[in-house]
Amino acid sequence: MKQYLDLLQNILDNGVEKESGRANMPNTIGISHGVIRMDLGEGFPLLTTKKMYWKGIIHELLWFLRGETNIKYLVDNNVNIWNGDAYRWYLRWWDMDGKDEPNLKKLETIEEFVEQIKNGHNYEYNSDNTRHYKLGDLGKVYGYQWRNQNGVDQVKEVLDGLKSNPYSRYHIIDGWNKADFKEMALPPCHLLYQFIVRPLSHKERIDWWFNNRKPNRDVVDSFDEDSIEKQIEYLNESKVPKFYLDLNMYQRSCDTLLGVPFNISSMSTLLMIFAKVSNMIPGVATWIGGDTHLYMDHIPQVKDQLAREPYSLPKLKINKELKSLEDILALTIDDFELISYNHHDKIKAELFTGIKK
Repeated sequence: MKQYLDLLQNILDNGVEKESGRANMPNTIGISHGVIRMDLGEGFPLLTTKKMYWKGIIHELLWFLRGETNIKYLVDNNVNIWNGDAYRWYLRWWDMDGKDEPNLKKLETIEEFVEQIKNGHNYEYNSDNTRHYKLGDLGKVYGYQWRNQNGVDQVKEVLDGLKSNPYSRYHIIDGWNKADFKEMALPPCHLLYQFIVRPLSHKERIDWWFNNRKPNRDVVDSFDEDSIEKQIEYLNESKVPKFYLDLNMYQRSCDTLLGVPFNISSMSTLLMIFAKVSNMIPGVATWIGGDTHLYMDHIPQVKDQLAREPYSLPKLKINKELKSLEDILALTIDDFELISYNHHDKIKAELFTGIKK
């Protein structure tokens, strides 16, 4: 992932230090635009200059796709990246409603909060039938917006559209719903995904057929004697993909040391899933960053990472037939196989979520 290392260096060389726009957050150094272009035919974009918890990336993505917004599933699977935001949301709820509940004791630390969730103490509370809270909730964050934005299931719409009208320019999942901001623990950072198809040439389809279906010699000989029209008919009947599927993702706020490596791998996995369901070939995933920054406290870890030489990228396989949204929702971590992941050691750094210390 040389492009990622180049981005880190660009921020160090050209970034401007700024105060954070959020309370209880350290200053950042950053630029106003970043791009990482990843051809998935060249490997799965998982950082090798530090060890990545790739199963956490998959778990979070499956959580989004199922429309879930409570961290119980994540906590149970040792994915802790949302704990801080969920605890902030809990503290907000406590100040508004929880303190008035006579049988409830305030959870004074994030550790106590997470332990309660692990142990299944997920009490629920309704205030005048207008506000609902369950321990571990985050409000109407990513999963809610993806699956139920103003009553629209955006994931289903994109999957249906890729099959019915692949050349449409409406294949978009958008999380930026300002009307729901007051009901979100955090507005989305990675906020817009656009899926775009590219047609394969006739030769590319034949090459894919040879490389992936490995037809026998008799089939090849008869195929070569057919007209172009007959060959196309045969390739269509054999379900040979007609399109590459590309994905552009825009991220408004980018924690480049900790968040961006997660985000580029997650969006690439999403592209692989949608391509498989649509019988397309995963193409190019392009990450576009807006406020692309490093926390000043992370600079020593950034320099450590820049001193490391990246290894070759691994491969990710989805070992399950995917034909529908229902198949996607039934995916588990065991359906994903990471192959040849060589990496350097972990780099520890604090994940800043705005909790007052």
